[in-house]
This record gives sequence, structure tokens and C-alpha cells, in this order.
Amino acid sequence: MAPRAFWTGHLRLSLVNIPVKLYPATSSEKRIELHQIHEPTGKRIRYQKVAPGVGPVENEEIIKGYEYEKGKYVLIDPKEIDDLKLEAKQTIELVRFVDEDAIDDRYYETPYYLLPDGELADEGYTIVQKALKDTGKIGVGQFILRGRGNIVAIKPFGKGLLLEVLRHANEIRAAEPLFKEITEVKADKEALDLAKELIKRKAGKFEPEQLKDQYNEAVWELIHAKLEKRAPEIVTEQPGTAKVINIMDALKKSVQQGKGAAGAKTAAKRGSSARSGNGKKAAKGAPKRKSA
Repeated sequence: MAPRAFWTGHLRLSLVNIPVKLYPATSSEKRIELHQIHEPTGKRIRYQKVAPGVGPVENEEIIKGYEYEKGKYVLIDPKEIDDLKLEAKQTIELVRFVDEDAIDDRYYETPYYLLPDGELADEGYTIVQKALKDTGKIGVGQFILRGRGNIVAIKPFGKGLLLEVLRHANEIRAAEPLFKEITEVKADKEALDLAKELIKRKAGKFEPEQLKDQYNEAVWELIHAKLEKRAPEIVTEQPGTAKVINIMDALKKSVQQGKGAAGAKTAAKRGSSARSGNGKKAAKGAPKRKSA
């Protein structure tokens, strides 16, 4: 069953309005949620919303407020926000187009799939998608999602479009004050060459499906072991494997390990080729079977 779109609206490019719908591009289903438990009774800890001097309150009695002075609030009902005539609530306005590498990686926050909403949207959607792809540009726009104004980047992804919610400028911390603490060290040429060689040997495609969440799997094993009343089968790191050693020695050993693995593969390949060749010669020399 296909998931339901959680937002529908329009993608606007100048005077062109394209009906679109938004789907989450990520899932949290694989995450393990551990709750807080009262150990003596085994009961789950619950949280209540409490007003001082009043006690627990119901959700329908709660509205939002802005504290303009200590203990003093401007009260705002959610309906009042909904009544604001903001066009951006239902429209993604593309206001700028930038190069693919123009957006700092720190700004990217949450990805969504952006799809055309209905047959009338197909042509306009396809034109925008192909135009972005052919020009190598990313569309930057703004819209309101879940009660918050967002900056977004829209880029071609496969045969569709990917919308990335971006962080605002005031949400990004400057790196320079922290990086000032990094000690200036002159890199040893031999060590640098070894590091480059190691990187070259391990270069390849990004394959996230090959990178399993070992922590998640270990926690699942612990949970199942407790349910089955057995000891968990968890491979732990051997003591001493994380000790700090000389960087040059470590790089040399790492490169040598890579060479050994590559050599073993080459030898196996040669052996396979030799066996294959011998088999062909035997077959060639064998008498042909006559048909009846």
C-alpha cells in the first residue's frame, strides 16, 4: 500500500503553479525506542502536563504563548495562526537557482520526495525537473510546514524531485572558533603518501546497505536474549584493540594488509584461470561422442 502524502500544495515558478504533494524520504521504523521504567514495579514512567497551582491539565486547555517579560505571556490560540492569510502555507515559491555545490552541507536537514499531484500537474512538473537537471541548478524556495517557515532546496532525483528542508542561517554555528583549537602540525610526506595510498585502495561507491548498524543489532540481540532467558550472543571488541599506536606504523600495516588482500585475490584469479584453461585442453583432446 502506497503511503499517503502528508502535505499538498503548489510549486510556483514565476507565474507557473504546479500542484504537488510531499512524502517523507526517510523512515524511523528501524529505530529501537527504549522507555523509562520504574524498576521496583516494572511500570512505565509517564509524563503529565502540569500548571503550577493547578495540577495536571488536559491538552484541549493548552494554547501557545510568547514570554515578553518574566512570567508574562502574549497568548496565541492555534486557530489564530491558522487564520493568518499566508500564501506560503500552501505554496513553495522558487525564488533563486544556484549551482549544485553552492549550498553548505551543514544547511541540509530533512529530505522529502516531491511529486506531481494529478494529471494536470504532470507536464509542468516534468519541465521543471528536466530544466533543473539540464542546467545543473538547484531551486531555492520557502514554504510553511508544520507551523514553521522553512527554506528549501529542490533538486532532480531520479525521474522526480527531491525537496530538502534547510536550516536557517542563525541555526548554524561557526566552525572557526572551534577549529582554532586544532594544533598546526606539518604532515610527514611519507605518512601522507601512505594515507593517500590507503584512501585510493579503499575508494569505491557509497553503498549504505553494506554498512550495518552494529549497535542497533546488538541491542536487538540483547532484547531477544532477555525474552528468551539466555545469554546474548554479542561479539565485543577485544581489550587493547583501541590503543593509540604510532601513526606511521599503523599506516604501513594498513597498506600492507591491503596489498595482501589484493595479492590473494589475484592469486585466486590466476589459479581459477589455470584450472579453466586445463579443463578446456582436456575437453579439446577428448574424443567426440558420435550420435546414434
